[in-house]
Amino acid sequence: MESLICKHWHHCPAEEVTTLLTTHPHRGLSLFEVKHRLERFGPNMVTAKKQKGPLIRFLLQFHQPLVYILLAAAFITLILQEWVDSSVIFGVVIVNAIIGFIQESKAEKAIESLKQMMTTQATVLRDGKWMQIDSTLLVPGDIVRIQSGDKVPADVRLLTCRDLQVDESALTGESVPVMKKIGTLNPDTILADRHNMAYAGTLVTYGQAQAVIVATGDKTETGRISEMIAEAADLSTPLTVKIASFSKILLIAILILAALAFGVGLWRGEGIVDMFMAAVALAVGAIPEGLPAAVTITLAIGVSRMAKRKAIIRKLPAVETLGSTTVICSDKTGTLTENQMTVRRIFAGNEYFDVQGNGYAPEGEILSGGAAVGVNMPVVLSETLLSGLLCNDSRLVESEGMWRVEGDPTEGALITAAAKAGFLHHQASEKMSRLDVIPFESERQFMATLHKTEAGNIVYLKGAIEKVLDACSESLTADGTPMALNKQDIFEKSDGLASNGLRVLALARRNVDKDKLDIDDCMSGLTFLGLQGMIDPPRTEAIAAVGVCRKAGITVKMITGDHAVTATEIALQLGIGRVYGREHEKPETLTGKQLESLSDEEMIEKAGSTSVFARVAPEQKLRLVEALQARNHVVAMTGDGVNDAPALKQANIGIAMGITGTDVSKEAADMVLTDDNFASITAAVEEGRRIFDNLVKFITWTLPTNGGEGLVILAAIMAGVALPIMPVQILWINMTTAVLLGLMLAFEPGEKDVMNYPPRKPDSPILSGILIGRILLVSFLMLAAVFSIFNWQKSMGYPLDVARTVAVNLFIMIELTYLFNCRSLTSSMFKIGLFSNPWVLVGSGLMIVLQLLFTYAPFMNKVFHSAPIGANDWFLIIVIAVAVYGIIGLEKWVRLHILKKAR
Repeated sequence: MESLICKHWHHCPAEEVTTLLTTHPHRGLSLFEVKHRLERFGPNMVTAKKQKGPLIRFLLQFHQPLVYILLAAAFITLILQEWVDSSVIFGVVIVNAIIGFIQESKAEKAIESLKQMMTTQATVLRDGKWMQIDSTLLVPGDIVRIQSGDKVPADVRLLTCRDLQVDESALTGESVPVMKKIGTLNPDTILADRHNMAYAGTLVTYGQAQAVIVATGDKTETGRISEMIAEAADLSTPLTVKIASFSKILLIAILILAALAFGVGLWRGEGIVDMFMAAVALAVGAIPEGLPAAVTITLAIGVSRMAKRKAIIRKLPAVETLGSTTVICSDKTGTLTENQMTVRRIFAGNEYFDVQGNGYAPEGEILSGGAAVGVNMPVVLSETLLSGLLCNDSRLVESEGMWRVEGDPTEGALITAAAKAGFLHHQASEKMSRLDVIPFESERQFMATLHKTEAGNIVYLKGAIEKVLDACSESLTADGTPMALNKQDIFEKSDGLASNGLRVLALARRNVDKDKLDIDDCMSGLTFLGLQGMIDPPRTEAIAAVGVCRKAGITVKMITGDHAVTATEIALQLGIGRVYGREHEKPETLTGKQLESLSDEEMIEKAGSTSVFARVAPEQKLRLVEALQARNHVVAMTGDGVNDAPALKQANIGIAMGITGTDVSKEAADMVLTDDNFASITAAVEEGRRIFDNLVKFITWTLPTNGGEGLVILAAIMAGVALPIMPVQILWINMTTAVLLGLMLAFEPGEKDVMNYPPRKPDSPILSGILIGRILLVSFLMLAAVFSIFNWQKSMGYPLDVARTVAVNLFIMIELTYLFNCRSLTSSMFKIGLFSNPWVLVGSGLMIVLQLLFTYAPFMNKVFHSAPIGANDWFLIIVIAVAVYGIIGLEKWVRLHILKKAR
C-alpha cells in the first residue's frame, strides 16, 4: 500500500498528504514520533548493497580460461623443477589479478558517493519549533523548509512555496531550473514534470518553500537509482568475451593434442615417463604464456595514451570496447551542449537580429542581415537589451578565464546578450538605479523592476509572451517611435522562434511618476519592446565529433530530459540522425511518454530508428540501452547526472563527465572525460580501434610460435625421433620473445585510416579467415624449417645440444623477421615506416643479444642445455628467417594487389 501511495504523492492535495503521513503542517512531528519513525524507516541515507568480500573478488580474477592455461604452464614448470620460469609465470598471473582487483574495487565507491550526495543539513519543524539537524535524521512526515542554495534533503511534497525554482538537471537532465507550484497533478505525470514535488540531492536556485517529507533514504528517487545501479548487470566487453572463447578452444585443443601424442608414443613402444615429458613439452609449446600479460599490458599502454587525450579509463577492457562501439547514447545537457543558456535571436522593431557566440562569455556580435549593428544600433534593440539587463537579479562572474552565472541561467543569457552590444550590468545599474522590484512568480509569469533615469522613472518588465502582450497597448519602431501593436504578428514570430527550439522571453517598458511599484502598474499601458530567444547551444567541437562518428560508422543518439522541440533542434544542429541527401530534415524524435506505451518488441524496433529521446526518465534510459543491446549493438552511454548512472553501468561502456559529472556517474562509468568534451570520445574511439588492431597483430604474431612448436614436437613423436626442442627451451622462447618482440607491437602508432571504416561486428571473431590462413602458413613454415634442419644436422653428426640450439635460434629469428610482417596486417613495413615504432628495433636488438648469451654464455648453456654454434649455422638461420619474411610479404602483396582487383 505504501509503495502504491508513494507513486501518487503529486496527485494528492497537500492537506491529504499531511493527513496520510499523520503530521501537522504547523507543528511538525513530536520527538517521540520521530524516534519511532527513525526505527521503522531507518536513517535518511542510501544503504550500500552487500558486496562480495575482498578475498572472493581477488580469487575471481583467476576465474578465466586464459589464466587456467597460464596456471597450468606454471604448475608444469614447477613439476619440471624450473623454479625461475615457474616464478615468472606465477608473477604474471598475480600481477594480472592485482590490476583487475584494484580496478573493480573502485566501482564500490558508487554507493558511497550517493551517501555523500544525500548528506546535508536541514531545517525541520518539530514540536512547533524550527531547528537545524543532520539530514540523515529526517523521517517521512517531517516538515522542512528549503530556500535558495539548499540541497533538497529528501523527496518532498510542497505545502507552500514562493518563487521556488529547483535545478533538477542531475536527476532529470532539464537544462534550466524548474519553477515549482503546489497544485495537484495528474497521476501519470512523469517525474520531470512533477512541479509540486522536489527530490533528494537536487539544488534550490531561487525562492523558498515549506514541504513535507514523503520518502527518505533508499525510498527516494536517488535511492531507487542506487538500486538500479546495483541491479544493472556488468557486461563483459567484446574483447574479454572473444579472448575467453578463444582460450577455451585453445585449452581443449592443447589437451587433445597432448593426450594424442602421449597415446601415439605408447603405441610405438616408448616409455611412459619419456612420453609424459614429451606431452608436457607439447602442452608448454602450445600454451601462449605471454598472451594474458600482452593483453593487459597493451590495454595499460592504451590507458596511458588515452589519459593524454583527456579520457581516464577506470576498467582496463573498456579501452578496446570504444573501438567496437556501434552506438553512442549521449546526454544532451553539458555533454553535447555548453550547459550555458545563450540568446540566439532577437525580434525587435519588426526585425530579426542574430546573436553570435556561445555561453556566458560576452564575446560575439549582434548581426542584422549578416552585418554587425555596431554603434548605429536601432533604439528598439538597445531598449530590448537594456530591459533584459536591468530586469534581472543574476550576475556573471569570471574565474580563470571561465564565465559562469550566479543565479538563473536565463537571466545570465540576457546579461551576456546585452554585454555583446556594449551594455555592462554595473554601468547600467549606476546610470539607472533600481527603486523597486516585483519578483517573478509562477502565477504572474513576469518580473518587473522600477528604475530612476534623468528622463523620469521607468518600469522594465520581462516574462511569458502571453502575459506581457496582455499588458501592452503599443510597440516601437526601429527608431523608438510608438506604433500600433499587432499581437497576432508577434505571437507568430514567437511561435517561429519556439519551433527552432528557442526559449522565448518578451520584454516591455512603461514610464511612471512614482517611486513604488504596484502589480497594477504592470497589468496595462506598457510598450512592447521585443523578444529574446535563447537555447543551450551545441558545443562547436561536438558538431565535428558527431561528423567523425558518422564517418566511422557509429550512430549517435541523444537521450535527454529536455523538451522534444529543443532536443530535436539541437540534434539537427549537431548532425545527429542526419541522412545523406536529406541533411535539413529533422531527426526522428520520441518522448518519454511515448516510450512508456511501447512494448518491448516495439521499443527494440524504435530504439534503432529513433535519433532523439526527449523527456526521458532514468529507468527509460536504462531500458533504451537494453533495447539497443538486444539489437546486438555495442553501446556507449555518456552522462553526467545521477540519473545517468544506471544506464552508464548497463552500457557496454559508460562515459562520465569529469568536470560537471556527479560522483555517482563517475563511479558507475568505465571512462571519465576530464574536459567534458564530446570530441574526446572521438579520440578515445580512435585509440580503442588502434589498440584492438595492435592486439590482433600480437595474436597473429604469437600463435604461429605456439603452433610451430606444437607441430615440431608432434612430428618428432610421430616420427619416433628425439625432440628438436626441450620444454625448458620452449619456455625460454615463449617468455623472452613475448616480452621483447611481441609486446613491442603494443606501441604501434596504428594505421592512418583507422577511422574510415565501420566498427567491427560485435559477433565477428578476433581473427579473420585471412589471418588464420597466415598463422597456419607461418606455423607450417616453422615446422618445415626447424624439423628438416634439425634432422639434417643430426644426420650430419651434429651433437644433440648443438642441433637443438640451432633449432631454438631458428625459431626466434623467424619470429623476429615475422614481427616486422605483423607491424601492419595489410601493408609492407616500408610503407608504414621502418622507424615509426622504434621500440620494435630496440626489442629486436635486445633479443639478438639475449640469443648470443643463450648460445655462448656457459651458465646459460648449463641451465638451458644449449651449446655454441658456428658461423655457417648463423648464415643458414638468417637466410631461412629472411625467406619467411619474404614469403609473408609476397602473400600480403598478392592479396592486396591481385586478389583485390579480381574481386
